[in-house]
Amino acid sequence: MQHRSAALDRPVWWAVDRVVVRRKVLAIAPKYEFFDPDGRLLLYCHQKLFRLREDIRAYADRDGKHLILHIRARNIIDFSAAYDVVDAQRGEKVGALRRRGWRSLVRDTWEILDADDQPIGRATEAGWAWLRRLVGIVPQRYEIATPAGIAGTVRRSWNPFVYKAEVDFSMDPQRTLDRRLGMAAVLLLMAIEGRQGE
Repeated sequence: MQHRSAALDRPVWWAVDRVVVRRKVLAIAPKYEFFDPDGRLLLYCHQKLFRLREDIRAYADRDGKHLILHIRARNIIDFSAAYDVVDAQRGEKVGALRRRGWRSLVRDTWEILDADDQPIGRATEAGWAWLRRLVGIVPQRYEIATPAGIAGTVRRSWNPFVYKAEVDFSMDPQRTLDRRLGMAAVLLLMAIEGRQGE
């Protein structure tokens, strides 16, 4: 029995504070699934391989009929790449994410930008980042911050068969960070940094 997506049942699909992200490690092309606290599918992304310009599309369903979030790199190859984030349902750019190239050599760092490309936050690898680069079994952990403080955390658990991360935005009850940008940041962290860490 196919269950209806939680994203289609919500008037505002991103109005959740906790999400679990899963990806099968043995899949040839990465497939990411975001689940709400009730275990219902919220986002589905099937990342296409061998693209010159990163183009990530997240859907409300596994069939890919309801596009809800589109993330696209501005340039083909760029050490400090910027990715525009578009709410596909509303047809509006909600912001962008820009990788901090040199800083990311030591600790993965991404700037979160508003729709006018002004910095409004940052996603930074926390914990033992340098050790993870030496030994691949150390799980990734990120903090997503705005000027008001920590808005969210991403904690990846280490499992050789299932790639899983727990996302928590509950420490930002005022929603200083647009959750669409938060979800896009998590998807990029899993897709780009996760791929490089494997």
